Amino acid sequence: MLGQMVKLIPPPDFGRATMADIMAFAGADALPPVDDWNPAHCGSIDIRIMADGRWFHEGSEIRRPAMVRLFSRVLRRESDGSHVLVTPAERLTIMVDDAPFIAVELREEAGALIFRMSTGDIIIAGPQHPLRLRDGPAGRLPYLHVRGPDDRPLEARLARPVYYQLAELADEHGCVNSGGVAFTIGDVA
Repeated sequence: MLGQMVKLIPPPDFGRATMADIMAFAGADALPPVDDWNPAHCGSIDIRIMADGRWFHEGSEIRRPAMVRLFSRVLRRESDGSHVLVTPAERLTIMVDDAPFIAVELREEAGALIFRMSTGDIIIAGPQHPLRLRDGPAGRLPYLHVRGPDDRPLEARLARPVYYQLAELADEHGCVNSGGVAFTIGDVA
């Protein structure tokens, strides 16, 4: 049933895709309306997203990228900070060690910072998807708002190489620009 509710569109080849390809993917890659679904809470399911972005079910790693992508499409953060998988019929709590997404690639093009998530999602930093500093397991790092309301966002932690790449793009004040917005990505000494 979940596969019928969530349409998975394969992401473009991030290294070769043009900005037009990325924009077309982002426009066609509609998410299910998880914030509009309010089923009864059915308990928890033994799914855990590790700090390194790997997903586990009952202690075994979920190795099928399409399965991880499918589950990530019905992920929501609740007002108490917990994470749930939600469908119109049920809502199940899962464990998330840090952020549910990891930004694994970065491209700068036409004044935009374009990030590819480990799930295949592509996010362009800007007013709808801000970068912000917050404390995580590896210290104070920038996180990217992937989706969800501002008061309970689903975020991506930037993988170390992506963070270093982003730091190289920063000005002397520790700021980068994307989508007409300036973001501070490092503490100014």
